[in-house]
Order: sequence, then C-alpha cells, then structure tokens
Amino acid sequence: MKITFPHLGNTYLAAKALFDGLGIECIIPPFSSKEALELGSKFSPEEMCLPYKIMMGNYLQSIEKGADTIIIVGSCGPCRFGEYCELQINALKKMGHDLTFIVVDSPFDIGKEEFLNRLSKIADNSTKSRGERFRALKIAYNVIDLIEKIESKVHYLTGFEVNKGQFKKLLKECKNNAVKANTPSQMVNILKEYKKKISEISINKHKSPIKIAIIGEIYTVIEPFSNLYIEDKLMDYGVSTKRMLTPSWWIKDTALRCLKLNSIDIRIASRQYLPHYIGGHARECIGEALLAQKESLDGAIQIFPMGCMPEIVSKAILPAISNDKDFPIMTLVVDEMTGEAGYITRIEAFVDMLERKKNNVLYGS
Repeated sequence: MKITFPHLGNTYLAAKALFDGLGIECIIPPFSSKEALELGSKFSPEEMCLPYKIMMGNYLQSIEKGADTIIIVGSCGPCRFGEYCELQINALKKMGHDLTFIVVDSPFDIGKEEFLNRLSKIADNSTKSRGERFRALKIAYNVIDLIEKIESKVHYLTGFEVNKGQFKKLLKECKNNAVKANTPSQMVNILKEYKKKISEISINKHKSPIKIAIIGEIYTVIEPFSNLYIEDKLMDYGVSTKRMLTPSWWIKDTALRCLKLNSIDIRIASRQYLPHYIGGHARECIGEALLAQKESLDGAIQIFPMGCMPEIVSKAILPAISNDKDFPIMTLVVDEMTGEAGYITRIEAFVDMLERKKNNVLYGS
C-alpha cells in the first residue's frame, strides 16, 4: 500500500506522522498549486467546485509518484463534497488508474461497523501491534493539535509583533523542519520547540491592530492555495486573524455529533439567523460571524468556492447580521478563474475601511 491524500492545510504533517507510525508508505502530494489546479481541472466536470479540481490535481500528482490508495474524509447533507469520491473514482478509472479509495465518514452517518471496516483497510496493511497503532493515532492528533495552536497564535499575534515578519518567518521554518522529521516523536518535539520559540517573540501589547475572523466553507478556509494565501497576506498587512474551522475542530465536532454536544457555542450563536442544519458548514459560518462580533473583532471575511450551495445561503444571511450588529463582513468567492490582483484590491480596501471605522474617520475625508 502506498497511500496518499488531498492537501488540507496542515493535515499533511499529521498524515505523515500517522502513516510513519503505522509503518505504511505515505506519499505526500506536492503542495497545491496552479499546476495541480490546471491538471485537476482538465479531468473534472466544469461545474464542479474548486476543491474538487484541486483534489484531483493532488491525486494525479501523487499517482505519478506511485500512490495506489487514496484516503479522504466524507461529507453528508446537501453538499457536493459527499459526491467527490464516487465521481473521482469513476474519473480516475476512465483514465486507467485502478485505485483504492478509503472514505472516512462520520460513524454517526455510516454506522460504527462500517466505520471500523473502512479503517481496517489501513490497519490491515500495518505491521505494527495494536498498541503501536493507537500510539501512532495519538501522536498524529498531537501533531495536528500542536501545529494548529502554533498557527493560530501566530496569525493572531502578528498584529502585535515588534519586528514585522518575525512570526511569519518562524511559522514557515517550523513547518519546513517538522515535515523533515525522521520519526513521529521527533516531529512532536520539533513542534513543541517552535511553540516555545514563538512564545518568546517580542510583542507590543499596547498595539490595537485590526482583527478579522476568517469564516466560510471549510476547505477554502483551511487550504491556503484555494484562498490565495489570505492569512499570509493579512499577516503582511499587520492584521490579526482568527479562524475557528480547523482539522482538529472537525475531528472534535464529528466525534461529539452523535451526542449532540458538537459546536454548542456556534449552534447557540447561529440560532436566531439560521436555526437549522442545511449541510456543509453554513451554520458554522453564521455562528462564527456572530461570535466574532461578540469577541469585538473588527470584521469578518467569508470565503467559499463558486457554486457552494450551503455558503450561498450563508452569504444571503450575512448582510442582515452586518446591519443588525454594525459588523462589516466581506464575501470572497473563489474558483480557478479568480484573479489575484482584483482579490488583493478587495482585501486591501476592506482592511482600509475597517481601519477608518476603528479610528472614527469619516468616509471621503
């Protein structure tokens, strides 16, 4: 078995730690890029959304490196993500690639027995003992939890840094060194070391930077290439950002869903504007916007791929929240045709507007 997966933020670090711990060869696809998107678009239905096309590019690049098994998380509800695996399997078969797809859906949706059956396809290819497998799983979770805490701290504290660019540089260095780790335990130690280094960076607590929440569809919010590296751009502008949707959030949310204890704060916050689950992460988007306003952030940016049905519903609701709460919200819709110049102009204009609002500067003055 040579297993691969689509990129989604920092999950490649956790995947490497997991499969190294299981003794299974793991092929990390090249980072999502224009080349991956063009390759994926070539073999994708035109009407499919951006994440599908980028994932196809990830798969095809991994297949070139010898991958024969693809693992992907599933999705239920009125969201096309739930159809990805079937469409991609058929597309890859037509191209002559006979691959094994392992779709990790929530046990709540597919049942415990089927969930364990799918995981056994991975476990059966591991030579490790049961105890070692559990340890590998635990370390992988520690890895994703650590890198997310590091990244979250960096994105927020960037607005307070004394020496501009220091946080961004250290975060990049952290990821580069972590992926080179020879063992899962070494990766954890590297991340812990950088977590400490980041805590030692000088900040000016008296600064009052613009604070923006990043909300929207989970893939385009987490995967940096799909959102044109918006968090990096905002770091360059000295903006502090917060993002609730992360891979570890998804794990916790999925695990607690069967007990109806998942994302209680988000569900309570969104109740007034979107009381029902409509698929995707529409309810989370609404809840996050309202929580961001309660936390006194200056604004929010919603990001989603063209044609995303749940987020289109959210987009229709967000103006009401913006008006009711006097909370600026900008929506960015992305697809393979999105131009970076216009994208940057909109972000810069939004940040400028937030600065004017924060400083009580009259428009046009």
